[in-house]
Amino acid sequence: MKSFSSIRFSLLIPLLLLLGMASCVDPVPAPTPLDMVVPRGFPTNLNIPSDNPMTVEGVTLGKRLFEDPHLAGYLGSDPDSLMCCASCHDRAHNFDIGLDNPRFPNGAPRGRTGIPTHHNAMPLTNCVFNHEGYFWNGLISADNPNVSQRTIEDIVLMAITASDEMGSTEERTLAAIRADHTYPELFKQAFGTEDITIERIKKAIAQYVRSLVSCNSKFDRYLRGLEQLTPQELHGYVLFTTEEGADCFHCHGSDGSPLFTTHLFYNNGLDAAFTDEHDRSMVTGNPMDRGAYRAPSLRNVAVSAPYMHDGRYKTLDEVLIFYNEGLQASPYVSPLMHKLNEGGRHLTPAELNDLKAFLLTLTDEEFLRK
Repeated sequence: MKSFSSIRFSLLIPLLLLLGMASCVDPVPAPTPLDMVVPRGFPTNLNIPSDNPMTVEGVTLGKRLFEDPHLAGYLGSDPDSLMCCASCHDRAHNFDIGLDNPRFPNGAPRGRTGIPTHHNAMPLTNCVFNHEGYFWNGLISADNPNVSQRTIEDIVLMAITASDEMGSTEERTLAAIRADHTYPELFKQAFGTEDITIERIKKAIAQYVRSLVSCNSKFDRYLRGLEQLTPQELHGYVLFTTEEGADCFHCHGSDGSPLFTTHLFYNNGLDAAFTDEHDRSMVTGNPMDRGAYRAPSLRNVAVSAPYMHDGRYKTLDEVLIFYNEGLQASPYVSPLMHKLNEGGRHLTPAELNDLKAFLLTLTDEEFLRK
C-alpha cells in the first residue's frame, strides 16, 4: 500500500510537467502604444476613450478593415455588395467622397442598396480633436442623451448596418471577415487573441480614424518658419482672419487653433426655407437651430468637393461666390454672418482670388498620399 506522501508526489509530477510545458509557450506580446505626437499649436485634449487606447497594431488592423471591401459582408455571391468605409471616405479626397468616385456620380453618396444618405459625406480628418459630436448635425455625441451611440466606435457599427450605408448585419460582416485567414493573427496582435468580434472591428477602425491627423500643409510649414507664403496667399490670409475682409475665422478657427473649424453648428444663410429634417434642430429640439450644420474643417478643402451638407456646390469657386453674394436671410441665420443684409461680403474678383490662394495653402499633400 502506497503511503500518502508517495501518492502526493506521484500527483505532483504531472502537474509540474504541465506547468513546465505552459512556461515554454511564448506569451502574446502586448500591443505597442501608439505615440500620438500632437503637432505644435494643436489642441492637446484628444478624444480617445479609455477603453480603446491607440496602439500601432490596432491602427494597422483598423486601416486594413477600413479599406476591406468585404466589410459589408460580401461572400462572393453579389459583387455589388462590395463596400467599406473607404468607398465613401477616400484618402485622396481628404477622406471625403470626391467628385470622381466611380460609385457615386457627382459625389452623391448612396448606400450599398442604392438608398441616398441624409447628407453629404464628411471628411474624417483630425477627428481625434473633435469633442462636439459627429455628423453634420452632431447627432452622435457623448452629450446627447437621446441616442445610445456616442463615439466613433458606434458610428462604425452604424455604417455597417444602416440601410443608407453598407446595409449589412453584424453576422454577415463577421462571416466575411472571419473567412479571410489572414485576419486572426492581426486581431491577435491588436487585442491579444485571435477572436474576431464586432466590438474589436469597431475599436480597430475607430483607432485608425483617430490616427488621421493632417498637419503638414504649406501653411503649417509657413507657421514653422520652413516656407514662405506668396504676397497673394498672405493677403488671402489677412482677408480670412479679419471682419473687414472675408470674415471666415469666426466659424473656421476663432479659437486660434490650426484646425480651421470650431466644430460648432451654424446656419450660414444657405437657404431661406428649410425642408431637411436632419439639421441641428433635430438633435437639440431648438427651433432656432433650423438650417444649422457643423462648420467643417477647411484643411484640404481644395480636394474635399462636393461642398455643404447636401453637396450642392461642386467647386471651391462656387462656395466663395455664395459667401460673397448669395446669402439668404431667415430668422435662423447665425449672427456671425455679418453681411447677411447685404447678401454677402462683396469682395472684388482679385480679393476672391487671393482668398482662394490662401485656402489652397491648407492642402497637405503628404497626408493625402500616405
